[in-house]
Amino acid sequence: MKASRNQFAPVRGAHVLLLALAAGAVHAAPADAPVDAPEEPVTTVPAGWDAPQQPAATPATSATPPASATPAAPPSRAAFAEPARPWKSYGATALEIAGFQFVLNRVDHAFVKPDDYGVSVGSIRRNLHSSWVEDRDPFEINQLGHPYQGSVYYGLARSNGLDFWESMGAAFAGSAVWEIAGETTPPSRNDQITTSFGGTFLGESLYRMANLVLERGYGLSPGWQEAAAAAISPSMGFNRYARPGRHAPIWDSHDPAVFARLQLGATVRSRGNVGPSLASRRSEAAADFSLEYGLPGKGGYTYRRPFDYFLFRLRASTAQGVESLASRGLLFGAPYEGGDKLRGIAGLYGSYDYLSPQLFRVASTGLSLGSNLQWNIAKALTLQAHASGGVGYTSTGTVRSSAAGQYTYGFAPQAVVMLRLIGGDRLAIDLGQRAFFNGKLTTPQGDGNDRVLRADASLTYRIRGHHGVTLKYLSSRRRFNFQNTSEREQRHDTVGLYYTWLPAHGLGAVSW
Repeated sequence: MKASRNQFAPVRGAHVLLLALAAGAVHAAPADAPVDAPEEPVTTVPAGWDAPQQPAATPATSATPPASATPAAPPSRAAFAEPARPWKSYGATALEIAGFQFVLNRVDHAFVKPDDYGVSVGSIRRNLHSSWVEDRDPFEINQLGHPYQGSVYYGLARSNGLDFWESMGAAFAGSAVWEIAGETTPPSRNDQITTSFGGTFLGESLYRMANLVLERGYGLSPGWQEAAAAAISPSMGFNRYARPGRHAPIWDSHDPAVFARLQLGATVRSRGNVGPSLASRRSEAAADFSLEYGLPGKGGYTYRRPFDYFLFRLRASTAQGVESLASRGLLFGAPYEGGDKLRGIAGLYGSYDYLSPQLFRVASTGLSLGSNLQWNIAKALTLQAHASGGVGYTSTGTVRSSAAGQYTYGFAPQAVVMLRLIGGDRLAIDLGQRAFFNGKLTTPQGDGNDRVLRADASLTYRIRGHHGVTLKYLSSRRRFNFQNTSEREQRHDTVGLYYTWLPAHGLGAVSW
């Protein structure tokens, strides 16, 4: 996505899915291959019939039925009709993504300067033969805009009945088509990674949260449920509106253990170091939302599908807009237990992280090995934890930098640790950190080293019902080594007081 540094283009359209090869080839999934079908066995009794019952015994003298008895009418053909097949269409996915890209290209061509959207046969031919590059578009465009646009492509595929891996393929193919045929500039490999993989990891969380609203209702009327789901996942909302009666039924979540919270408050600066940034630091009002889905320990819940466990976090502030966005989910894994007090899951996690704490920015799309667990230490004391480590395609940058060459890309190690100590249903202490380690990050001037740490500590007290209060400390630190700057560190710490709304009455502990 190309845009000037002063103009954030509307979030990108979609990268044509599985090319336009499937155009018009709309078809439903075969009856024997339901989409995300639950593991429970399906009854073989025809739709509309009750289970057969044993006929009552008749007296021996009743050799013939009474004359007044009339034979039962034979069942209608409708009674033998097969249940409706789940909706699944590769062709509709391709057409919707292609249409979205066409509209976006025309809007960008009309309103975005410099204009990189006057696509022609010549520009497409040139891009097909061009080497892929790392573009230098604004950080928000590449690391926030592209993953979100990838989530739109992914959501269009998912809401057309495709599974997780098929939808990832749709986002990947669509991204490649946009890089070649959506813009006139050379195709960008960093955009390809963040749009397809970052978009998938973000898009699956949004898709599941939207379906959770439709499935559980949360006290909303049907109309408001549809509106809330569309706000969370616009692509799914579009398909539910544009194809009434044909869209897939509400996706079966298998009833996960879920803990969500919304925090609204204000922060003040406690300490910091601006380093090479010219940005002003200021206090801010902030909204912080998190949702953990598929917490380990619930009886009967399985982890057979990607993102049967995930953590979604979004923080917005008056100083930065989107200050933090993260989605981390289990791709492959299995549950484990230790005695009667410990339950957990372990496996491979996919993650997307974006962080922008006023002075600097970091974003990463990665894979990690890790585990989640819950340990019931005592009757009213529970520990929940997550730890993972892996590697991600990472970018860092200084906000309003005083020197060039500090907007970098590269594969870098990363690690996450989170602890949550829950005291009954009243008190919770949260500690966490996300770290993005050295990695060799390529810069125009040579190799540079970059280390970013985001740490938080909070104390939450549930006052009554769904209402609580939270005291939170956030620390964002960056140490780096670049040839063109003598300053080596940036830091931004804040203290905040928040009102906390808890949709559930507890504080997240799972009972078993």
